[in-house]
Amino acid sequence: MPIYIYNTLTGKKEKLTGSGEAIGIYVCGVTPYSDTHLGHARPSVVWDVIKKYLHYRGYQTFHVQNFTDIDDKIINRAQELGVDPVQLAAHYSNEYLESMDALGVARADLYPKVTEHIPDIITLIERLIERGHAYVVNGNVFYSVLSFPEYGKLSNQKIEQLQAGTRFEVDPDKKHPLDFALWKKAKPNEPAWDSPWGKGRPGWHIECSALSYKYLGPEFDFHGGGCDLIFPHHENEIAQSEGATGKPLAKYWLHNGMINLKQEKMSKSLGNIVTVKEILKAYPKELIRFFILSNHYRSELEFHDQKLDEVSRGWQRLNDCVNVLAKMVDKAKIEPE
Repeated sequence: MPIYIYNTLTGKKEKLTGSGEAIGIYVCGVTPYSDTHLGHARPSVVWDVIKKYLHYRGYQTFHVQNFTDIDDKIINRAQELGVDPVQLAAHYSNEYLESMDALGVARADLYPKVTEHIPDIITLIERLIERGHAYVVNGNVFYSVLSFPEYGKLSNQKIEQLQAGTRFEVDPDKKHPLDFALWKKAKPNEPAWDSPWGKGRPGWHIECSALSYKYLGPEFDFHGGGCDLIFPHHENEIAQSEGATGKPLAKYWLHNGMINLKQEKMSKSLGNIVTVKEILKAYPKELIRFFILSNHYRSELEFHDQKLDEVSRGWQRLNDCVNVLAKMVDKAKIEPE
Protein backbone atom coordinates (compact mmCIF):
# COMPACT_ATOMS: atom_id res chain seq x y z
CA MET A 1 0.00 0.00 0.00
CA PRO A 2 1.53 3.34 -1.02
CA ILE A 3 2.15 6.17 1.44
CA TYR A 4 0.70 9.59 0.61
CA ILE A 5 2.00 12.86 2.05
CA TYR A 6 0.39 16.27 2.06
CA ASN A 7 2.96 18.59 0.50
CA THR A 8 2.74 22.24 1.55
CA LEU A 9 4.61 23.23 -1.62
CA THR A 10 1.96 21.85 -3.98
CA GLY A 11 -1.06 21.90 -1.66
CA LYS A 12 -1.75 18.26 -2.61
CA LYS A 13 -1.35 14.75 -1.28
CA GLU A 14 1.46 13.04 -3.13
CA LYS A 15 2.68 9.47 -3.29
CA LEU A 16 5.93 8.86 -1.44
CA THR A 17 8.67 7.84 -3.83
CA GLY A 18 12.15 6.74 -2.82
CA SER A 19 15.34 5.54 -4.38
CA GLY A 20 15.79 2.68 -1.92
CA GLU A 21 18.36 4.56 0.14
CA ALA A 22 17.69 6.28 3.47
CA ILE A 23 15.04 8.98 3.34
CA GLY A 24 16.67 12.35 4.05
CA ILE A 25 14.84 14.49 6.61
CA TYR A 26 15.66 18.03 7.68
CA VAL A 27 13.61 19.58 10.48
CA CYS A 28 14.25 23.10 11.72
CA GLY A 29 15.33 22.97 15.34
CA VAL A 30 15.02 25.33 18.27
CA THR A 31 16.69 28.63 19.07
CA PRO A 32 17.95 27.67 22.53
CA TYR A 33 17.67 30.64 24.87
CA SER A 34 15.04 29.42 27.35
CA ASP A 35 13.37 26.27 28.67
CA THR A 36 11.87 23.78 26.24
CA HIS A 37 8.07 24.03 26.07
CA LEU A 38 5.16 22.10 24.55
CA GLY A 39 5.36 24.14 21.35
CA HIS A 40 8.82 22.64 20.80
CA ALA A 41 7.53 19.18 21.68
CA ARG A 42 4.86 19.03 18.99
CA PRO A 43 7.13 18.87 15.89
CA SER A 44 9.47 16.55 17.78
CA VAL A 45 6.71 14.08 18.65
CA VAL A 46 5.12 14.36 15.18
CA TRP A 47 8.41 13.55 13.45
CA ASP A 48 9.13 10.80 15.97
CA VAL A 49 5.90 9.10 14.91
CA ILE A 50 6.53 9.71 11.18
CA LYS A 51 9.97 8.12 11.43
CA LYS A 52 8.63 5.16 13.40
CA TYR A 53 5.99 4.56 10.75
CA LEU A 54 8.52 4.81 7.93
CA HIS A 55 10.73 2.30 9.73
CA TYR A 56 7.71 0.02 10.18
CA ARG A 57 7.10 0.21 6.43
CA GLY A 58 10.69 -0.81 5.73
CA TYR A 59 12.28 2.56 5.03
CA GLN A 60 15.53 3.81 6.50
CA THR A 61 15.81 7.46 7.52
CA PHE A 62 18.57 9.99 8.07
CA HIS A 63 17.30 12.85 10.21
CA VAL A 64 19.12 16.18 10.64
CA GLN A 65 17.85 18.83 13.06
CA ASN A 66 19.82 22.01 13.68
CA PHE A 67 20.37 24.20 16.72
CA THR A 68 20.26 27.92 15.95
CA ASP A 69 22.82 28.67 18.63
CA ILE A 70 23.54 32.27 17.58
CA ASP A 71 20.65 34.68 17.10
CA ASP A 72 19.35 38.07 18.24
CA LYS A 73 17.17 36.43 20.90
CA ILE A 74 20.10 34.48 22.33
CA ILE A 75 22.31 37.57 22.37
CA ASN A 76 19.64 39.70 24.07
CA ARG A 77 18.92 37.05 26.72
CA ALA A 78 22.62 36.53 27.39
CA GLN A 79 23.11 40.27 27.87
CA GLU A 80 20.20 40.35 30.32
CA LEU A 81 21.76 37.53 32.33
CA GLY A 82 25.35 38.69 31.94
CA VAL A 83 26.54 35.39 30.43
CA ASP A 84 28.27 34.31 27.22
CA PRO A 85 25.72 33.81 24.38
CA VAL A 86 27.33 30.63 23.06
CA GLN A 87 27.41 29.10 26.57
CA LEU A 88 23.79 30.08 27.13
CA ALA A 89 22.80 28.39 23.88
CA ALA A 90 24.78 25.26 24.78
CA HIS A 91 22.99 25.03 28.13
CA TYR A 92 19.52 25.23 26.61
CA SER A 93 20.46 22.94 23.72
CA ASN A 94 21.26 20.25 26.28
CA GLU A 95 18.07 21.07 28.16
CA TYR A 96 16.06 20.55 24.96
CA LEU A 97 17.64 17.13 24.36
CA GLU A 98 16.98 16.10 27.97
CA SER A 99 13.33 17.18 27.67
CA MET A 100 12.84 15.23 24.45
CA ASP A 101 14.50 12.18 26.00
CA ALA A 102 12.04 12.45 28.89
CA LEU A 103 9.17 12.48 26.36
CA GLY A 104 10.48 9.33 24.72
CA VAL A 105 11.43 11.06 21.46
CA ALA A 106 14.13 9.21 19.54
CA ARG A 107 17.04 11.52 18.79
CA ALA A 108 17.87 12.78 15.31
CA ASP A 109 20.92 11.33 13.62
CA LEU A 110 22.65 14.73 13.74
CA TYR A 111 22.17 17.99 15.65
CA PRO A 112 24.53 20.43 13.89
CA LYS A 113 25.10 23.83 15.48
CA VAL A 114 25.39 27.04 13.51
CA THR A 115 28.49 28.21 15.39
CA GLU A 116 30.33 25.04 14.34
CA HIS A 117 29.60 25.59 10.62
CA ILE A 118 30.51 29.21 9.90
CA PRO A 119 32.91 28.26 7.02
CA ASP A 120 30.12 26.26 5.33
CA ILE A 121 27.76 29.23 5.63
CA ILE A 122 30.35 31.63 4.22
CA THR A 123 30.98 29.30 1.26
CA LEU A 124 27.27 29.21 0.44
CA ILE A 125 26.98 33.01 0.66
CA GLU A 126 29.94 33.38 -1.68
CA ARG A 127 28.20 31.06 -4.12
CA LEU A 128 25.06 33.20 -4.02
CA ILE A 129 27.07 36.36 -4.68
CA GLU A 130 28.79 34.69 -7.64
CA ARG A 131 25.44 33.66 -9.12
CA GLY A 132 23.97 37.16 -8.77
CA HIS A 133 21.52 36.34 -5.98
CA ALA A 134 23.22 38.36 -3.24
CA TYR A 135 25.00 41.69 -2.80
CA VAL A 136 27.33 43.29 -0.25
CA VAL A 137 26.67 46.66 1.40
CA ASN A 138 28.70 48.12 4.28
CA GLY A 139 29.83 44.74 5.60
CA ASN A 140 26.35 43.20 5.32
CA VAL A 141 25.28 40.68 2.68
CA PHE A 142 21.66 40.59 1.49
CA TYR A 143 19.73 38.14 -0.67
CA SER A 144 17.99 39.77 -3.62
CA VAL A 145 14.47 38.33 -3.82
CA LEU A 146 13.94 39.78 -7.31
CA SER A 147 16.79 37.57 -8.54
CA PHE A 148 14.67 34.48 -7.81
CA PRO A 149 11.51 34.53 -9.98
CA GLU A 150 9.83 31.72 -8.00
CA TYR A 151 10.03 33.59 -4.68
CA GLY A 152 6.75 33.06 -2.81
CA LYS A 153 5.95 29.61 -4.24
CA LEU A 154 5.87 27.87 -0.84
CA SER A 155 3.57 30.39 0.84
CA ASN A 156 1.65 30.69 -2.45
CA GLN A 157 2.08 34.46 -2.63
CA LYS A 158 3.53 36.83 -5.16
CA ILE A 159 6.17 39.39 -4.25
CA GLU A 160 3.63 42.20 -4.60
CA GLN A 161 1.31 40.51 -2.07
CA LEU A 162 4.15 39.85 0.36
CA GLN A 163 5.35 43.43 0.12
CA ALA A 164 1.86 44.81 0.75
CA GLY A 165 1.05 42.47 3.63
CA THR A 166 4.28 42.46 5.63
CA ARG A 167 5.87 45.04 7.89
CA PHE A 168 9.55 45.70 7.34
CA GLU A 169 12.26 47.51 9.18
CA VAL A 170 13.41 50.37 7.01
CA ASP A 171 16.96 49.61 5.87
CA PRO A 172 18.50 51.99 3.33
CA ASP A 173 21.13 49.36 2.45
CA LYS A 174 18.52 47.03 0.93
CA LYS A 175 17.67 47.20 -2.76
CA HIS A 176 14.17 45.82 -2.08
CA PRO A 177 12.16 45.75 1.19
CA LEU A 178 11.85 41.94 1.05
CA ASP A 179 15.61 41.38 0.72
CA PHE A 180 16.94 39.59 3.78
CA ALA A 181 20.29 39.32 5.54
CA LEU A 182 22.68 36.48 4.80
CA TRP A 183 25.53 38.02 6.80
CA LYS A 184 25.22 40.69 9.49
CA LYS A 185 28.02 43.14 10.19
CA ALA A 186 29.46 42.83 13.70
CA LYS A 187 28.05 45.01 16.46
CA PRO A 188 29.88 45.93 19.69
CA ASN A 189 29.86 43.26 22.41
CA GLU A 190 28.33 40.60 20.14
CA PRO A 191 29.88 37.32 18.94
CA ALA A 192 31.48 37.70 15.50
CA TRP A 193 33.49 35.66 13.02
CA ASP A 194 35.90 36.63 10.25
CA SER A 195 34.54 36.66 6.71
CA PRO A 196 35.42 38.11 3.29
CA TRP A 197 33.08 41.00 4.13
CA GLY A 198 34.51 41.72 7.58
CA LYS A 199 33.62 40.44 11.03
CA GLY A 200 30.01 39.47 11.56
CA ARG A 201 27.60 36.58 11.97
CA PRO A 202 25.11 34.66 9.80
CA GLY A 203 21.52 35.69 9.24
CA TRP A 204 18.83 33.32 10.45
CA HIS A 205 17.77 31.72 7.16
CA ILE A 206 21.14 30.92 5.56
CA GLU A 207 22.16 28.51 8.30
CA CYS A 208 19.52 25.91 7.43
CA SER A 209 20.38 26.03 3.73
CA ALA A 210 24.05 25.49 4.55
CA LEU A 211 23.45 22.69 7.06
CA SER A 212 20.95 20.76 4.94
CA TYR A 213 23.32 20.99 1.95
CA LYS A 214 26.29 19.77 3.98
CA TYR A 215 24.59 16.73 5.47
CA LEU A 216 21.81 15.86 2.99
CA GLY A 217 23.07 17.29 -0.30
CA PRO A 218 21.36 19.71 -2.69
CA GLU A 219 18.18 17.59 -2.89
CA PHE A 220 16.53 15.51 -0.17
CA ASP A 221 13.13 14.06 0.70
CA PHE A 222 11.43 15.75 3.68
CA HIS A 223 11.71 19.26 5.07
CA GLY A 224 9.69 19.91 8.21
CA GLY A 225 8.89 22.48 10.85
CA GLY A 226 6.04 24.47 12.33
CA CYS A 227 3.56 26.24 10.04
CA ASP A 228 4.86 29.55 11.42
CA LEU A 229 8.09 28.89 9.50
CA ILE A 230 6.49 28.71 6.05
CA PHE A 231 7.10 32.43 5.61
CA PRO A 232 9.63 33.85 5.79
CA HIS A 233 12.04 31.16 6.96
CA HIS A 234 11.27 28.27 4.63
CA GLU A 235 10.43 30.55 1.74
CA ASN A 236 13.88 32.09 2.13
CA GLU A 237 15.54 28.70 2.44
CA ILE A 238 14.12 27.70 -0.93
CA ALA A 239 15.34 30.93 -2.54
CA GLN A 240 18.83 30.48 -1.08
CA SER A 241 19.28 26.78 -1.73
CA GLU A 242 17.73 26.66 -5.17
CA GLY A 243 19.44 29.92 -6.10
CA ALA A 244 22.79 28.35 -5.22
CA THR A 245 22.28 24.90 -6.75
CA GLY A 246 19.57 25.27 -9.38
CA LYS A 247 17.91 22.14 -7.96
CA PRO A 248 14.69 21.63 -5.92
CA LEU A 249 15.55 21.68 -2.22
CA ALA A 250 13.09 19.09 -0.89
CA LYS A 251 10.48 16.79 -2.46
CA TYR A 252 7.95 17.12 0.37
CA TRP A 253 7.34 20.00 2.77
CA LEU A 254 5.50 19.03 5.97
CA HIS A 255 4.32 21.64 8.50
CA ASN A 256 2.68 20.99 11.84
CA GLY A 257 0.16 23.32 13.43
CA MET A 258 0.83 25.36 16.55
CA ILE A 259 0.00 24.58 20.16
CA ASN A 260 -2.00 27.48 21.60
CA LEU A 261 -2.44 28.65 25.16
CA LYS A 262 -5.45 30.93 25.74
CA GLN A 263 -6.01 31.29 21.99
CA GLU A 264 -2.44 32.45 21.32
CA LYS A 265 0.52 30.58 19.86
CA MET A 266 2.64 29.14 22.66
CA SER A 267 6.01 30.89 22.40
CA LYS A 268 8.83 32.16 24.57
CA SER A 269 8.59 35.65 23.09
CA LEU A 270 4.96 35.95 24.26
CA GLY A 271 5.77 34.45 27.65
CA ASN A 272 2.82 32.02 27.52
CA ILE A 273 4.63 28.72 27.73
CA VAL A 274 4.21 25.44 29.57
CA THR A 275 7.58 23.76 29.85
CA VAL A 276 8.03 20.07 29.14
CA LYS A 277 9.68 19.49 32.51
CA GLU A 278 6.81 21.24 34.29
CA ILE A 279 4.06 19.20 32.64
CA LEU A 280 5.94 15.91 33.07
CA LYS A 281 5.76 16.44 36.84
CA ALA A 282 1.97 16.28 36.61
CA TYR A 283 1.32 13.80 33.76
CA PRO A 284 3.02 10.69 32.32
CA LYS A 285 4.96 11.10 29.09
CA GLU A 286 2.64 8.69 27.26
CA LEU A 287 -0.35 10.93 27.98
CA ILE A 288 1.52 14.04 26.81
CA ARG A 289 2.40 12.30 23.55
CA PHE A 290 -1.22 11.15 23.17
CA PHE A 291 -2.39 14.73 23.73
CA ILE A 292 0.00 16.09 21.09
CA LEU A 293 -1.27 13.47 18.63
CA SER A 294 -4.95 13.93 19.52
CA ASN A 295 -5.46 16.49 16.72
CA HIS A 296 -4.47 16.24 13.07
CA TYR A 297 -0.84 17.28 12.90
CA ARG A 298 -1.59 20.27 10.64
CA SER A 299 -4.36 21.59 12.91
CA GLU A 300 -3.94 23.95 15.84
CA LEU A 301 -4.06 22.35 19.28
CA GLU A 302 -5.36 24.21 22.32
CA PHE A 303 -3.70 23.42 25.66
CA HIS A 304 -5.55 23.61 28.98
CA ASP A 305 -6.05 21.30 31.95
CA GLN A 306 -9.62 20.41 30.95
CA LYS A 307 -8.38 19.29 27.54
CA LEU A 308 -5.77 17.07 29.17
CA ASP A 309 -8.43 15.54 31.41
CA GLU A 310 -10.59 14.79 28.35
CA VAL A 311 -7.67 13.27 26.50
CA SER A 312 -6.73 11.30 29.62
CA ARG A 313 -10.03 9.43 29.55
CA GLY A 314 -9.51 8.43 25.93
CA TRP A 315 -5.93 7.43 26.65
CA GLN A 316 -7.11 5.23 29.56
CA ARG A 317 -9.72 3.50 27.38
CA LEU A 318 -7.03 2.77 24.81
CA ASN A 319 -4.77 1.31 27.50
CA ASP A 320 -7.61 -0.82 28.84
CA CYS A 321 -8.27 -2.16 25.33
CA VAL A 322 -4.59 -2.99 24.82
CA ASN A 323 -4.45 -4.77 28.19
CA VAL A 324 -7.53 -6.86 27.35
CA LEU A 325 -6.10 -7.82 23.97
CA ALA A 326 -2.77 -8.74 25.55
CA LYS A 327 -4.51 -11.05 28.02
CA MET A 328 -6.47 -12.66 25.18
CA VAL A 329 -3.26 -13.29 23.25
CA ASP A 330 -1.55 -14.77 26.30
CA LYS A 331 -4.55 -17.04 26.94
CA ALA A 332 -4.55 -18.20 23.33
CA LYS A 333 -0.90 -19.16 23.63
CA ILE A 334 -1.60 -21.24 26.73
CA GLU A 335 -4.80 -22.83 25.42
CA PRO A 336 -4.31 -23.48 21.66
CA GLU A 337 -7.29 -24.82 19.68
